[in-house]
Amino acid sequence: MSLFTGRIDWPSRLQIKAPSTTLACDLAKLVYHQIVFIRFGKMFVVLALIVSTGAHWVLLQSVAWTTMLANNLRTHSLSESVARTFDGKYPCPICKAIAAAKKSEKKNEFTAQTQKPEFPPAKENPVLMAPSHFQLLPQVNFFADLLTQKPLLPPPRGFSV
Repeated sequence: MSLFTGRIDWPSRLQIKAPSTTLACDLAKLVYHQIVFIRFGKMFVVLALIVSTGAHWVLLQSVAWTTMLANNLRTHSLSESVARTFDGKYPCPICKAIAAAKKSEKKNEFTAQTQKPEFPPAKENPVLMAPSHFQLLPQVNFFADLLTQKPLLPPPRGFSV
């Protein structure tokens, strides 16, 4: 033991690192990375659903209305600010940008043209003929036979036995 530091000075041949510690750390890192990957995957799916349903426009419009209401409250009363925010006569730059983006998004959407299916002309009087030989096959239920047989092995025992 050193007199100045208070720690034991071991010889270098006695210093052995335990391999289980590094293995446990590696396993913990692997589990952590898997959890992070799963969370990012879930967040990506949620964001994809939000964008695909158009909910991002609702979120942006809510931010724009909140900003407009806060700005109007600085100069007008509460009732006047609410009226100016939601009447549509005084749109803010964010509202104008959202409206323009919505219009351009609608123009880019794919418009499917439906056409009436065209069939070749059919005969005026079609003739239907019954088959010359018809036989009903017997109905066999293989699953009912399996239910009547006993299992080959005894059922497993519980943990408490």
